[in-house]
Amino acid sequence: MTTFHKKLIEVALPLEAINKASAKEKSIRQGHPSTLHLWWARRPLAAARAVIFAQMVDDPSAHPDLFPTEKAQEKERQRLFRIIEDLVQWENTTSEVVLERARAEIWQSWRAACAENVDHPRAKELFERHKLPSFHDPFAGGGALPLEAQRLGLEAYASDLNPVAVLINKAMIEIPPKFAGKPPVNPDSRKDKELFRKGWHGSQGLAEDVRHYGGWMRNEAEKRIGHLYPKIEVTTELAKGRSDLKPLVGKELTVIAWLWARTVKSPNPAFRKVDVPLVSTFMLCTKPGKEAYIEPLVEESEYRFTVKIGKPKDIEATENGTKLSGGNFRCLLSGVPIPYGYVDDEANVNRMGARLMAVIAEGQRGRVYLPPSETMAAAVSTAKPTWKPDAPSRGTWASNAQGRRYGFGTFGDYFTPRQLVALTTLSDLVQEMRERVKHDAAAAGLADDNRGLAASGSAATAYADSVGVYLGIAVDKAADYNSTICRWIPGGETLRNTFGRQALPMVWDYCEANILGSATGSFDSGYGQVAKALEVIVPGPPGVAFQSDAQSVPVCSRVVSTDPPYYNNIGYADLSDFFYVWLRRALKPVFPDLFATLAVPKAEELVACSYRHGSKEKAEVFFLGGMTQAMHRLADQAHPAFPVTIYYAFKQAESDDDEGTTSTGWDTFLDALIRAGFAITGTWPMRTERSARSSGTNTLASSIILVCRAHTTIASTATRRDFLTALKAELPVALKHLQRGNIAPVDLAQAAIGPGMGIYTRYAKVLDAGGQQVSVRDALALINQVLDEALAEQEGDFDAESRWALAWFDQSGFEVGQYGVAETLSKAKNTSVGGMVDAGILNSKGGKVRLLRPNELPKHWDPATDPRLTAWEIVHHLIRTLEAGSEGEAADLVAKLGGKAEVARELAYRLYMMCERKKRTQEALSYNGLVQSWPEILRLSRDRATPQTHQAQMFTQE
Repeated sequence: MTTFHKKLIEVALPLEAINKASAKEKSIRQGHPSTLHLWWARRPLAAARAVIFAQMVDDPSAHPDLFPTEKAQEKERQRLFRIIEDLVQWENTTSEVVLERARAEIWQSWRAACAENVDHPRAKELFERHKLPSFHDPFAGGGALPLEAQRLGLEAYASDLNPVAVLINKAMIEIPPKFAGKPPVNPDSRKDKELFRKGWHGSQGLAEDVRHYGGWMRNEAEKRIGHLYPKIEVTTELAKGRSDLKPLVGKELTVIAWLWARTVKSPNPAFRKVDVPLVSTFMLCTKPGKEAYIEPLVEESEYRFTVKIGKPKDIEATENGTKLSGGNFRCLLSGVPIPYGYVDDEANVNRMGARLMAVIAEGQRGRVYLPPSETMAAAVSTAKPTWKPDAPSRGTWASNAQGRRYGFGTFGDYFTPRQLVALTTLSDLVQEMRERVKHDAAAAGLADDNRGLAASGSAATAYADSVGVYLGIAVDKAADYNSTICRWIPGGETLRNTFGRQALPMVWDYCEANILGSATGSFDSGYGQVAKALEVIVPGPPGVAFQSDAQSVPVCSRVVSTDPPYYNNIGYADLSDFFYVWLRRALKPVFPDLFATLAVPKAEELVACSYRHGSKEKAEVFFLGGMTQAMHRLADQAHPAFPVTIYYAFKQAESDDDEGTTSTGWDTFLDALIRAGFAITGTWPMRTERSARSSGTNTLASSIILVCRAHTTIASTATRRDFLTALKAELPVALKHLQRGNIAPVDLAQAAIGPGMGIYTRYAKVLDAGGQQVSVRDALALINQVLDEALAEQEGDFDAESRWALAWFDQSGFEVGQYGVAETLSKAKNTSVGGMVDAGILNSKGGKVRLLRPNELPKHWDPATDPRLTAWEIVHHLIRTLEAGSEGEAADLVAKLGGKAEVARELAYRLYMMCERKKRTQEALSYNGLVQSWPEILRLSRDRATPQTHQAQMFTQE
């Protein structure tokens, strides 16, 4: 009989440490593997590393012979937690000491499994070969999970339908192990004897060659197209009235970027021949003391742009450009409105143009803003592209809900002629560079078998291909910063890339970077980032990345962790065509099969896109069928010794008055999971998303990690009543656990799905009174119903005034209400209106009452001297201090409160759920923010805690 142990991830995790490290990692932009190539919604490496480690390491309860008591088991868990806490720190990403400690624990658990299943042929084979099971992610995407599995000592397999994702994974897990520890082959490095003698660890040698040959490509490009990127001379005429320019007269400055406005013919018949600008803002710099702006000068039926320094006289008009307050634009010459529909029509018949508004150059002490010149305009006019990507673009991205295309029919339409010439030149230089690398590698003594990467080569030709891959990726990075969807950011004085978010939004006044410069958007910057990212990739055991859809991936017993598509999220296949067209031009000779198609495959992509399938219903059927098949495949290939871990971050956003809150995204995915034969054995909310995503009530800060095992064949059938009874008994306990783990209120409903569905999948079937199976959708509604009840029951922990305030807030928020209604409610809550006024939470005047907003509470409030302390006060005083920008001040309050502060977090959860239901977004953000700041507030408060001499009577009922 095969015996497999319960894993750590099925029992406990140090969530706070993982979440903190994941949040910190999101701010690291230099040398992080995510900077290798843009991919959307990557998982943090810290979370991926922790999850894979915990799904492979035994929980101490699996070894009662070694840890016979709960106390002994908990002590051992804490030891494993300390390993995870070290493992997730960014500074330990390349620490062999920390990594070896984690790998040793994985091996220890694997040896135990092999010892107990010595007759199992696969276990015996791997154990005798001193080899761990391999790892597979069938939805590999940006590659965080396969990379971290490889870092932990596993052979990593990454598959994805999307060829851009496959290439990213090849660059992260397949290429580095082939050339680990090898010195660079470029002649400059080999001439520098001191440099060459240094130890070349990991991918350092490869990174050095990326820098060298990237520099060669950049220099060659300048020889060929440098005339398109001229410097700008500061003349005496230009410096008139500009004190900032006078020290620069006679100097030639390197241009950082050119700022353009799209134009259309004026709709006013009097100016029908004039191309008027569509400008979202005339501001160039908004930094205090460095303000700069564009001033349009109208002269009869013509206009020109000049640049001014300082604050504009009419700030609002300058900030708004030519946009009207109600939407649309205005004609600069006549003031006539220019509707979006008119702009769309003009663009789609090729009558949209562009006009240079300003030139941004590099000065001695920062950015210099200059007006357009004839020299600059003439340089652009000489750009004559010989090639343009013709892959069709889904043009509705660059628009809005009305489906306007604005002339974007192909992906080539997103680029100016100068950008097309530059990107084409660099793409073609990749081929020339590969030949140079191959020659230099042979000269350096690297043998050649004439087998490239596609033929599994590992000698000179494959090495040349490898450098080509990374520099092809650098060209792709340059494309991201060199399109007409890039904008200038006045507050940061920098360029925003094309994919500032997961879309191609229309940009009216776009920024064209100097691709041959050295600032953001340059090729130099791009290959530098690629080299830095490569250096922190620790080559481990061999890795393989291949193209396959998850429904038909080859079956092989492996450890599985994956991040599948989220129901109807935007299809990455559509977005990644933007990159694919350039990768295909540069790297098709390296991977002819991977880049065989003209565009990224889309028909098989597992997202419920209505525009692809004809309707929402057909899209749902496609997603359910495809995901079920993919989950079946995943279940077949999952190694029986290890649970499968699945990341999911889809927001519940649908409500039904009869059925309660549900989500098509969640119930369709869970239905597929259950049909595949999985039961849920654990769930963990992890803060894997950028904090900026938590700006509204319908976004998630966390992913929910589902831990799954094959469903037991001896599971029993339960009634709906059995299921509901189990929910009511177990979900409140799980809720307390989630709250202690500081799950954000915005994610609480998602996190509760896990323990709820864990109960549901415990049974073979759940039947209603009529003998029909309770669907996943109905189960989700019941889970949310019990969650609401559990949160409501927590109100019993609050004082009478806070319970009254909750009821009043649910009804009226912070708005004015009638005194009589308030007094009646107060009797039911065993308090009084006067008592609430005395408690400092209510204003009562002229027969009207109103809860005080946080910013109306006294700033010098001291809980130690408050004679009538309430949970409501604590929550809102903490919010008051946080919104004033001070976690430190909030920590001072918590230090004075001591253990009394904890109940405030429970109240914040309850208030958030009320606000979300009532669509009170601003208040919801405040309560969510308090909970998310709680760990840091507590940490600071421990440093400030002082003995309390006054014990206020808190939470007592009258």
